[in-house]
This record gives sequence, structure tokens and C-alpha cells, in this order.
Amino acid sequence: MKKIGFIGTGVMGASIVKHLLNANYTVTVYNRTKSKTDELVELGATWAETPKEVTENSELIFSMVGYPSDVEEIYFGETGIFKSNVKGKVIVDMTTSTPALAKKIADYAAKENAVALDAPVSGGDLGAKNGTLTIMVGGDAKTYNEIEPVLSVFGAKVNLQGEAGAGQHTKMANQIMIAGTMTGMTELLVYAKEAGLDLEKVLDTVGGGSAANWSLANYAPRILREDYSAGFFVKHFVKDLKIALDEAEKMEISLPATEKAKELYEKLMAEGHENDGTQALIKLWWDK
Repeated sequence: MKKIGFIGTGVMGASIVKHLLNANYTVTVYNRTKSKTDELVELGATWAETPKEVTENSELIFSMVGYPSDVEEIYFGETGIFKSNVKGKVIVDMTTSTPALAKKIADYAAKENAVALDAPVSGGDLGAKNGTLTIMVGGDAKTYNEIEPVLSVFGAKVNLQGEAGAGQHTKMANQIMIAGTMTGMTELLVYAKEAGLDLEKVLDTVGGGSAANWSLANYAPRILREDYSAGFFVKHFVKDLKIALDEAEKMEISLPATEKAKELYEKLMAEGHENDGTQALIKLWWDK
């Protein structure tokens, strides 16, 4: 499958498209804000006016947008993917969305003689830029094996987790863990600063021990530089935590630490930081 379509060229999507172009794939792109595709078109991608047009010109179609409502629109809307003839095509949604929507898309695709996989990712802007994303896939095993070489162009860890929706469930597990590491990293810095410690020395020290984690290594240095740009938006993290807690409620399990993390990030949003990166959680303390 050399003809690839990509819908949604935001913080991560644009970097993924660059990797595909560098691997000599033919890529057709669509984004709601056309200007975000300008650089990609200069690098060799082709612009399409709608998701439907992307699909018509591609064999393998990726989507990566913001919210489940956006996913609904680009798949089932008036100019959506499923307004095209998708017979024989493979469609991969990399948006962090709901397991139920992933199953709905997979079922509809099957009726149209296509295959749809859910494949949310982890690794943020750096993972996308470096081609080292973790990709969690749900859906048909045969199709997964066929497209795994393409996923490996921009992913360092790519695994099939199970049937349709399993990728999204795995991403929820990932976000639950991230919620804990982000709150822990933030409170570590708040405590260390109040104790009068040298924060860079603290990070160097605890980062070499059992407290080491991805959030500490990647986001704490950004905080010290006062860099709150979004590798992953606060508003999208709140969306993810809501999905995780909704799924937990369906399974009748309690996740109190995740609930608290959601409360903190909702407070951060209420204070106007929804478009900052998740490391902006520190502003609940240090901006006071």
C-alpha cells in the first residue's frame, strides 16, 4: 500500500506525515485548517478538500483528530470517509477516542467490504518527531500484519492488543498511568522548590533511581525552562481521562487517583490553560 491518506495534521500528525514522505510513500492530506498542511505539501504531499477526497485517492487511510465528535464527523459526515467507496481499503483511526466508537467504525467498514483498525498512540510531540511512538492497535490480525511495516515507519513499539476497541482500551490504561506520573512529577517539583533544593540536581538524582519515568525525564526540564507549549494539550488530556473514567464506571471499578488528576486538570482548564501542554499543571502552584 503505497498510496496513503492522512486526515488531521496537528502536533503529531504533521510529523507522522513527514516520516511517511521520507519513506517514499505517496501521501494525500486533509486538515480542517488548510494552512497546517502547507509545509507538508511543499515536501511532496497532495492536498485534498475533504476526508472523502482523501479516501478516494488512497489505499490506506489514517485519521488523527481531537475528539470523538471529530471522529464521527470525518467518518460519517456529509464529506466523510464513508461517503466514498471504501471497498478493499484499510482505515486506521489514531485518535484517542472511545472503544464503542472504534467498534462502530469497524462494523460499518466491514459492511462496506473494508477493514478499520483503532490505533491510538503514546509519545507526544517528541515521539512523533523522532518516529518513536508507541502504537496500540485493535482489530483484524491479518490486516494488522499487512500494515505493520507502515506503522513501524513512525512507531518504535507497535502491538496488536485484540479486537476492535482494544487499542482504545489500552490507550486508556496508558493515560491512567500518565495521570499518576504527571501529578507525581508536579508535586515533586513543588515540594523540592519549597524545601529550597536545587531543582536540576533533584531531577538528575531522582531520575536515576526508582522514581524515574517518562514524564519526569521529558516534562520536568520543560517546566524549568518555563516551556508550556503543547506536546499534548491539556484539553485533550481531560478528554482522555473522562473517557477512561467512563469506561471504568461501565466496568464497575473505582479509580480515585485518576479522578483526582481529572479534577486538577479541569481546574487548570478553568483557569485558561486548555491549550497549554500537560506540564502546565505546575501553574496551579507556581503561578499563584
